[in-house]
Amino acid sequence: MHHCVHHPNGTQCQKEDLGSDELANDAARGGTAGTADPAGTGTRPGRRPSTTRDELTHLALELFTTNGFEHTTIDDIAAAAGIGRRTFFRYFASKNDLPWGDFDARLDAMRAHLDRIPADTPLMEAVRLATIAFNHTPPEEERYHRERMALLLRVPTLLAHSTLRFASWRQVVAGFAARRLGLAEGALEPQAIAWAALGTALSAYEQWLDHEDSDLAELLDRSLRMLNSGFDFC
Repeated sequence: MHHCVHHPNGTQCQKEDLGSDELANDAARGGTAGTADPAGTGTRPGRRPSTTRDELTHLALELFTTNGFEHTTIDDIAAAAGIGRRTFFRYFASKNDLPWGDFDARLDAMRAHLDRIPADTPLMEAVRLATIAFNHTPPEEERYHRERMALLLRVPTLLAHSTLRFASWRQVVAGFAARRLGLAEGALEPQAIAWAALGTALSAYEQWLDHEDSDLAELLDRSLRMLNSGFDFC
C-alpha cells in the first residue's frame, strides 16, 4: 500500500542544516555538499547528483533489487547518486525510510481527500475511494512501486519498520471513521474499520505482486468492494 506509497512530486531537499559557506562552495563546485571533486573539474565522475527525494528513492530501489536490501549500504546509494553521506541524511533519516519515499506527504493528501468527500457518502465507500486514490500509481512509476512493495512486504528487515508506517495509515482511516461515527479514534469501531481496510488493501497488493499482468487499481477496488459488502458472495 505509502504507502507512496504514488508518489510525491519530487520534493527538493532542504539545506538549512548546512552552513552558508559550505552551500556556497557546493554551488561553486556545481555539485552537492560533501561531494568530492578530485580532478578539480567542478563535477563528480559518473552519474549527475540526484536532487530530489524521488530520484534518490528510484536509484535506491534499483540497487536494492539488483544487490539485495541487506547488501546495499547508504554509502553505496550516496556514491551512485553522486552525493555525500551528509546530503543523504538531509533526504532520509535511514536506509529503511528510502522505499517509503514521501509517505508522510501522501498521508496528508489522503487525510485531505477524506475531508473533501461529501458527508452523504457512506463511510466505507469513502474509505474505498480514498484508499484507491492513495495507491494510484502513474504508469511510469509502476515498476518502482512494484519493487517498493516487494521490499516492504517481503524483506524481513523492513517488516518492523513497515508496521510503524502502516500504523500511521490506519490512524488516518480511524480518525476519519471516528469523526463520521462520533466516537473516539481509539474506540473499537474506528479501529476495526482501519485494520480491516489495511488488511484488505494488503491482500490486493499480494495478488498484484504475485501476478505481473494484474492491475493494482482493479484489485484494490474489488477487494474493498468485497469488504464493504461484508464478503457476501451469495
